[in-house]
Amino acid sequence: MRITNSPASRKRRKRMITAAKGFRLRRSKLYRYASDAVDHGRQYAYRDRRAKKRNFRYLWQIRINAAARAGGLTYSRFMEGLKAAKCALDRKVIADLAARDAAAFAALLATARNALKNKPAATLAKA
Repeated sequence: MRITNSPASRKRRKRMITAAKGFRLRRSKLYRYASDAVDHGRQYAYRDRRAKKRNFRYLWQIRINAAARAGGLTYSRFMEGLKAAKCALDRKVIADLAARDAAAFAALLATARNALKNKPAATLAKA
């Protein structure tokens, strides 16, 4: 006699149909199509969780660059100055300050400028 383990199979299929809730037509009703749709959706979700991080970092860099250039520095020189000043703020916080608090960002610009002035010139010992 053939044993099918139907309770586990039914539970597995039911779980897939439930995950496809909200999909249209046969993608939410039939197991075969629901399984494909859910698998693709999960692949896209995995990929885009990482893409989201890239996109936000890019947005923060654009905002910081715009505010820094308005203050007379480029993005790279501004970040170099903050690094020299040992400023522990990340780009997310700096971009938020650039967008919402001009006074605090101006203080960061001044800090970066001072650190760049006091930074020792790079020596080219290896010629």
